[in-house]
Amino acid sequence: MIGPIRPWPVGDEMVSDEIPSSKPLANATFVVENERGTVASFTTDEQGRFRISLNPGRYTVTRKGTKGGIGRYGPFDVDVVAGRMTKVEWQCDTGIR
Repeated sequence: MIGPIRPWPVGDEMVSDEIPSSKPLANATFVVENERGTVASFTTDEQGRFRISLNPGRYTVTRKGTKGGIGRYGPFDVDVVAGRMTKVEWQCDTGIR
């Protein structure tokens, strides 16, 4: 997920709770690293979802090409356990205020 997707408040009126403040981060490429360096990369689909096979261990995930600048797209830590699917949901920050 990525948000906020627009600055708040907009003008003199407050934004309704019905307007979403975040959305799926579609078609974004992320890099997966461990203590030895880069081990894989993946790109999210239109709904911001992805699936990747990794060996058990601790990994750090960061959006590719986002060194410095506005926004936060990682690093996100994840522990992968043998024989189990690990479900994650990260909140990326656009930096919009």
